Amino acid sequence: MSASKKTAKRTLLVTSATLLSAALTAPVPAFAAPRPTPSAKPTPSATPSTTPTATPPANMSTVGGPRLGQAGTQVNLAEGVPVIPKDVTARSWIVSDAESGDVLAAHNAHWRLPPASTLKMLFADTVLPKFPRTLKHKVTPAELADVGAGSSMVGIKEKETYTVHDLWLGVFLRSGNDAVHVLSHMNGGVAATVKEMNEHAEELQALDTNVVSPDGYDERGQVSSAYDLTLFARSGLQKKDFREYCSTVSAKFPGEWKKSKQGKWVRGTFEIQNTNRLLAGDSDVSVYQGIAGVKNGNTTNAGATFTGVAERGGKVLLVTVMNPEKTEHNEVYKETARLLDWGFRAAGKVKPVGELVAPKGTAGSDASPGAAGGTDTGGGSGADSGEAGGGEAGDPGKAGASASPVANASSEVDPDGRGMGVALGIAGGVVVLLAGGAFLVNRRWPLPELVRRKR
Repeated sequence: MSASKKTAKRTLLVTSATLLSAALTAPVPAFAAPRPTPSAKPTPSATPSTTPTATPPANMSTVGGPRLGQAGTQVNLAEGVPVIPKDVTARSWIVSDAESGDVLAAHNAHWRLPPASTLKMLFADTVLPKFPRTLKHKVTPAELADVGAGSSMVGIKEKETYTVHDLWLGVFLRSGNDAVHVLSHMNGGVAATVKEMNEHAEELQALDTNVVSPDGYDERGQVSSAYDLTLFARSGLQKKDFREYCSTVSAKFPGEWKKSKQGKWVRGTFEIQNTNRLLAGDSDVSVYQGIAGVKNGNTTNAGATFTGVAERGGKVLLVTVMNPEKTEHNEVYKETARLLDWGFRAAGKVKPVGELVAPKGTAGSDASPGAAGGTDTGGGSGADSGEAGGGEAGDPGKAGASASPVANASSEVDPDGRGMGVALGIAGGVVVLLAGGAFLVNRRWPLPELVRRKR
């Protein structure tokens, strides 16, 4: 090897190690509000009010790029780029490429607002890998005692036994706060689960989020943002069970015990349907072509919220919409559909205004505001995380066969569930650089096994 080539290689290695060190040691931005301890209610001075203000704050987070911290609509309009739909009234929204992480357009993306049940995406991403789906659990009265008044419920009964698979169907399809609280108690209690969710949000660099209740129920200080909710969806979709549950249209749920004609006691079932109207449809909303999840929500203070993922022509887009001003029936889904339509028309034509940052500790992650990614080197491979010990949906011989997912899955992702492709080994302060010593930051985050709605 010539001296010039050796010098160039050493320079590349030093530069790569420097970039990695900066990414791993970057300080947490000052705009990240302190989170309350799970054992105490947040004080008014420590966290924002649940009731949102009429206008976005002057200073918002710039994680993902400086333009994402600006108020109003951010989009790079140019020749050939379609205009943003004028009939989108949401306080906050974001359109992004789920795989590359490019933010195609946004409106008040970092405005901290009540999230409602879209926060259940973070709950699932945090807790879902903990328990095998075949595990059975008998519900105690204490596990349902702290469910908020007026909560959405799937119909869990005290002293009845359910599988973990049943409970997750209740979370995703019926947005059941009762199912969330049972799983939280299984996970060590509500306070412990809230603590883990806040820690996981920080790991994902979702710094707008403060969790007070794991189910998204209106609580003082409980906030998130369209940007953070999109990060939760993107992370959750790396998990096989998450993809299955969020794409399931309808399923049978355990009901009451009845005596059969033969004198035997048998447990009945009742059907539950996904409340995501772009997935299940409604009188004034059609099933969206290519839809594959993710989660909806609606509370008094939050209004309607929704994060959806859809695929068309090889493009996978994530759209989050928070609190439309129009109060028409299913307005949040209508506005999401308009933004998805725009995104698919604009993809490949519009220059991004920011990006979805990678989790901490992942190749290319950087906690500093406005951090940008590096070279796109393609997809990843490996084993899927978040499978929770379950079998494939649709296989009658395996757990979960009673559910009706949109489609079955077929491939796997990285063992850590992040699917970032290029592996980095860090041991004893030594950085192992792969691919012949060249460190390439991989921004692409493929979604293998993404269940896709078939027409």
